Amino acid sequence: MPKVGMKPLRESQLIEATLLSVEQYGFNKTTINSIAKIAGVSTGIINHYFGGKQGLLEATVRFLLQSLHDELMKELRKIDNKDPVKRLEAIVKANFAQVQTADKSSKTWLAFWTQAMHDEQFSALQQVNERRLLSNLRYSFKQLLPSDQVEQAAQTTAALIDGLWLRRALSKQPISIEASADYCIKYIHSLINPQLLQTDEVANA
Repeated sequence: MPKVGMKPLRESQLIEATLLSVEQYGFNKTTINSIAKIAGVSTGIINHYFGGKQGLLEATVRFLLQSLHDELMKELRKIDNKDPVKRLEAIVKANFAQVQTADKSSKTWLAFWTQAMHDEQFSALQQVNERRLLSNLRYSFKQLLPSDQVEQAAQTTAALIDGLWLRRALSKQPISIEASADYCIKYIHSLINPQLLQTDEVANA
């Protein structure tokens, strides 16, 4: 009989091993055997808890999505949650948190985005992720901008977050985490106060 509390520990162990396997071997070369070897368990354990590689990969993506949500909650606890500007800054900081930008997480996210174009389950998870980000951005922008500007602000900010994250993940000389987040935050402030953007343009002229 398995020990009480073993299931969540074993699942966490296998998810961590999956992240490490994707980091070391890439998504396509990650197998049940490579994951089991890193975790120090038999391949049967993976089948027992997740029903195979696909189930474990989906659980790993869900873990990353939950980690992103947890990071946002942590950032929100640091601020006055009634301040929409601070909430927008918190959203940015959560997306560039260390857990989201570490090599093992970045490579799994990149593989996930690629697979989402061809796999229904991954596509569904990506849509959840996209809707959550846009919903959070819209909620705060609605308190700061005219209604006809909210959607464009949310979509562009989301694209900027994703774009800078992607560039950082793929570049051999990546922009720092702090600079990436700062670019997004400055853009948000330029939407709220266009005079800031004009000031920056004059300074850079």
